[in-house]
Amino acid sequence: MLEDQPIDCFIGNNISRVEDDKLLNGKGQFGSDTPFKPDALHAVVLRSEHASGKIKRIDFSKAKKLKGVHSVITGKDFSKISNPLLSVIRTEFKTWCCAVDEVHYVGEPLAIILAKSRYVGEDALQLIDVEYSVNQPVVSIKEAINTKTKFVHKKNFKSNVVSDRNFEYGNPNKFFTKSHKIVEVEIEYPRNSCTPLEGFVVHSEYDAASGIYDVKSNFQGPFSLHSVLSRALKVEEGKLRLISFEDSGGSFGIKQAIMPMIILTCLASKLSNKQVIWVEDRLEHLTAASSATGRLTKLRASINEKGLIEALDYDQIDDVGAYPRAPEPASLYRMHGNLSGAYKVKNISCRNRVVLTNKTPSGLNRGFGGPQHYFALERLVHQIAVELNLNVLDVIKVNLLEKKQFPYKSPSGALLDSGDFQKLIRKVVKSSTYKNILKKKNNAIKNGKIYGIGYSAIIEPSISNMGYVTTALPYKDREKTGHKGGALASTSVSIGPTGSVYVTCDSLPQGQGHKTILSQIVADVFGIKINDVFVNTTHDTHKDAWSIAAGNYSSRFAGAVAGSAFNAANNLKKKLQKIAASQLNCKSENILFDKEKVYDKKNSDNYFNFKRLVGIPHWSPGNLPEKLNPSLKETVFWGNEKLRPPNEKDEINGSLAYGFVFDVCGIEIDPITSKIRIDEYVTGHDAGKIINPLLANGQIYGAYAHAVGASLLEEFKYNDNGSFLSGSFQDYHLPSTYEVNEPEIIHIETPSPFTPLGSKGVGEGNCMSTPVAIANAFSDALKIKNVKLPLTNTKVHQYLNLNKNEIKPKHINKHINFKSYPINGSGEFELNINQNKLWGTIFDFKNLKTIIPGCKSLKETTKNNLNGIIELSIGPVKGEYSFNVSIKKIKQNKSFEIAGNGQGELGNGNGVAKIEIINKNKKSFLAYSYGAKVDGKIMIVGNRLINSSVKLLVNQIFQSFALNKSSNQTFLKKLFRVFGIKI
Repeated sequence: MLEDQPIDCFIGNNISRVEDDKLLNGKGQFGSDTPFKPDALHAVVLRSEHASGKIKRIDFSKAKKLKGVHSVITGKDFSKISNPLLSVIRTEFKTWCCAVDEVHYVGEPLAIILAKSRYVGEDALQLIDVEYSVNQPVVSIKEAINTKTKFVHKKNFKSNVVSDRNFEYGNPNKFFTKSHKIVEVEIEYPRNSCTPLEGFVVHSEYDAASGIYDVKSNFQGPFSLHSVLSRALKVEEGKLRLISFEDSGGSFGIKQAIMPMIILTCLASKLSNKQVIWVEDRLEHLTAASSATGRLTKLRASINEKGLIEALDYDQIDDVGAYPRAPEPASLYRMHGNLSGAYKVKNISCRNRVVLTNKTPSGLNRGFGGPQHYFALERLVHQIAVELNLNVLDVIKVNLLEKKQFPYKSPSGALLDSGDFQKLIRKVVKSSTYKNILKKKNNAIKNGKIYGIGYSAIIEPSISNMGYVTTALPYKDREKTGHKGGALASTSVSIGPTGSVYVTCDSLPQGQGHKTILSQIVADVFGIKINDVFVNTTHDTHKDAWSIAAGNYSSRFAGAVAGSAFNAANNLKKKLQKIAASQLNCKSENILFDKEKVYDKKNSDNYFNFKRLVGIPHWSPGNLPEKLNPSLKETVFWGNEKLRPPNEKDEINGSLAYGFVFDVCGIEIDPITSKIRIDEYVTGHDAGKIINPLLANGQIYGAYAHAVGASLLEEFKYNDNGSFLSGSFQDYHLPSTYEVNEPEIIHIETPSPFTPLGSKGVGEGNCMSTPVAIANAFSDALKIKNVKLPLTNTKVHQYLNLNKNEIKPKHINKHINFKSYPINGSGEFELNINQNKLWGTIFDFKNLKTIIPGCKSLKETTKNNLNGIIELSIGPVKGEYSFNVSIKKIKQNKSFEIAGNGQGELGNGNGVAKIEIINKNKKSFLAYSYGAKVDGKIMIVGNRLINSSVKLLVNQIFQSFALNKSSNQTFLKKLFRVFGIKI
């Protein structure tokens, strides 16, 4: 613990980030800013447009002939010189980084094009022809569990469940009987993700002479994956050198998923004998990087009349996508040691299942496992209050752990280090924001408005035990492979001959302020200025200290890494005290460091200047006390013995330190627009000793904004064919200042007895607490039980109208259900030509070719049956469609119907439409309704862009009929260009 701090110390004070000048003024050195060799090759990835299928043929002959293309490497080529990826869970199928025979999710790599530039590679990509035998995919968790015929991996595996474990702590069965009150919730937490400013960047180079792969990337760890990477490359650990870029534009977990592309670019470098560069674009990131794990949870509680939880019963199913890619199922087991959350529940049963679906493999995402876990637990607590007609806050309080119980061992093994939960709640309840929330709800109800209050109380774990994920394996399997547990953090501190202090660490920052924090700590230890401390956070596995726990994740920095820096600096300080004591002729325990001086506390006039003192070991090592090593460098590996492997009872202390977060949210719902407005929000935190309150609050604001996005906007969507529908920011909506209000932040500090500085993590808490607080507020406002995130306007509208009958349009077509199509619409235009002339225009197929945008050919094969070719480019996706159209149910000068389908480079689609000529108010109108469905490559640009594009095209076609004009208009081209559509 840090003690006897000087009054003007840096620790605990608001110190502005030393990184800000560089990062905010465009001086950063990010992956894309890093130079590479003039003859380096740029990698472009050919990705699957289907969620499930067999690869029948890949024809890249045209692509290889394109000037500037070096080579095209397929999954089969890669598999010949590499190993499949290791996974925590043993499976009967192989996990390759590039598809070999089959594809299992949209965006899965099929091949890598190596070209002299990214531009040439992208052009070559359009020349590759892939033929598939398409299968029906598995898209939802329930389908994955219940199906008896559809399997993600059909070849070797006849189940979508890759792990199924049951756990029991205490005696839960005693309480789940007819004599006890049982409350149950079922929740499904959606897939969402991080969207960092900077995507993945990899520079890989193979040295044939040494057999070493040199990789520069913005990989963030955990470095336990280093062994996964080296094994896949078929080399020893030392033959893979990982180097970080100087700066990285955000991550919060997602950049762990860069691992497959590190492997592929390394292998590509070996095959090409060139440096290989890959820079991920935004479309690739959303489609194929990774996502938070989707989870389906059924949770029951046995309770008494006061709402005290006597027992919990979990049934949790995690959707990890097409492959259980390491470190998954980390999301399912990270919170396992503390299934009881902040509550004093003694009896718990739990069933954990891991299932596969035809989606992108899941991975780490800010707070991973926490949002899913607490969404179920805190929705349950809210429901207990509802069913017992109690105040939610009272139910929380009656179940909370008491201060006197710490350190507290939870039933499933977590050792909660410290806390005073009731104190934090009292402080939050006394806040002006909380009082405003109560007042506004009362006023809203009186005025007929819709207003709700939501609470959440969660434990924020930090400093992960690297062995927690092995709880997914039975004890006998853990015995065979060797028990795993613990975590190490390392920092090196050295001092130069003129007093400059240098610090390196094993945590790779993505904008959090590592340099500032480490400068504060080390400057405090030596009593010097922050400007005299130089922190280098780049990392090189060939020269810097690291262990498998190295990296930036699970809020390990403040408690573990900063703590190891404190220890390393103090080790150096003790050596300097001995040197100073020999020079000042006093005892070493009397030596103090303050204000750039080193002096005898019994005689302040007896001192050395710090810079002069540290020069002695450099310039005059012979003058050091006997047997004292002259080195002024200390490297400390710090860990804690309380992080042990899971035991034979499957008890696991998953983290070393545990903070507490208590949130209250007030929301107002507009019944007209179906919009949710977060009216007031107060978030209380106990993160132990806070090193820099300014930066701590910055982490809280960031986590809160992240969580608001997950609660109201962000979701990865897939259609029934497994096509990804959120491929752009038009579909994957991010929060802005409009949605994100500024919460009031309240702190208390109960220092951890287990970390060197008493600090706990603070960077992930609101990602866990805010989504369920908002959901509870929504449930409170509308008095509904089942709340599914994100609460988009569409979903809110549905919730608002649950008990209302839908009012159908007056002129709805009775024969065609256009609403059953994902893309649908209708419209009408006033005619400026007579009906007979219009009818002739419609059935003049030569003229029709000029009306359809992008139509290259159109001919009538049989009576009123047409086929043709249309060329389109939507955003980054371009290609040709061949289509067939049938015109039927023709009523002369009145109406007709169209049915059609198409296929081509962009995928496939089908649709129907009805066209009518109607008369009203002595005027004639052309009215139309249509429904369409598209699939394949075109869908990667996102559902919203597809809908917008189709509506523009359809409207223009019918407007051209109505006005008797061709579609080749300058205005139309300009309008389409706004939406990224070329015709």
